[in-house]
Amino acid sequence: MENKSNMEVSDVTNLTDFKEFVLLGFHGSSQLKVVLFCLLLVIFWVTICGNLLIITLVSSSKNLHTPMYFFISQLSISDILLISDIAPNILHVLLNNGATITYIGCMTQIYFFSATESFECLLLTVMSCDRYVAICNPLRYSSIMTSGNCMILSISSWLISFFASLIYIGIISRLKFCGPNTIDHLFCDLLPLQDITCSDTFPIKLQMYLLSIPLLIIPSIIIVVSYVKIIRAILQISSNISRQKAFSTCSSHLTVVSIFYTTLFSVYILPTSAQTSDMNKITSLLYTVFTPLVNPIIYSFRNKDIKGVLRLSKCFFK
Repeated sequence: MENKSNMEVSDVTNLTDFKEFVLLGFHGSSQLKVVLFCLLLVIFWVTICGNLLIITLVSSSKNLHTPMYFFISQLSISDILLISDIAPNILHVLLNNGATITYIGCMTQIYFFSATESFECLLLTVMSCDRYVAICNPLRYSSIMTSGNCMILSISSWLISFFASLIYIGIISRLKFCGPNTIDHLFCDLLPLQDITCSDTFPIKLQMYLLSIPLLIIPSIIIVVSYVKIIRAILQISSNISRQKAFSTCSSHLTVVSIFYTTLFSVYILPTSAQTSDMNKITSLLYTVFTPLVNPIIYSFRNKDIKGVLRLSKCFFK
């Protein structure tokens, strides 16, 4: 009986209340880290400038004061918040061959990261519904997608995302840690934290999967159903010109959705045990750094309206 109580005391004392974690970063040569640092620094500034450009164009040009471009500007805001939350920390880790982050800083980074990712899931769903109404119910589009309704949809998506992230952080904060406080990753995230926890991760994973149902699973189903109906409606259009125009209005959004969900599912849904540590880090860069970069590029180079506004702006400043 006495030995059992001593073991319980020992187990409790082995649990460490970490005040900070050590992020190891990449396990490569110094030359490789310098190259990655320079590359990520360029990507960071190009992403910030590209998304700010889209926000400025949408807010200043009357031709872009439509629901679709309003949602695109909201997506740009989300991308700026996401890369600003992750990229500076990664640059700091690469520059210093690893770095420490406080427990509160780690939880704060995860909170804003999960909030922006959740918002993007919801916003892409709203954008798919917008395209569905525009193509399948064009006569009712102006009465359904009013500026007031668009604002309500956007604000609701933000509020749901920030509230869901509070639940997400509440679940993660229940993890107990013991042993070394080193995280073999570029930034704080649930998966690397699970590798150093002493807690039973099954209840945590179960709660995460339940939380993903309204934020990831249901939105992805709505997007798929919307585009099935959109494609069916487009194929029924007799005019080739009208059909091509309808496809072009959806192509940019569909490309962004494909990139976003492919990278997200590859990291959090598919098993990563077979991947190396550095491969997991590279994969994580796809949805934290690469996606915010390609979004403004896709909407700039594949959108005639935005390209037209850019041409007018160039002519105005000459």
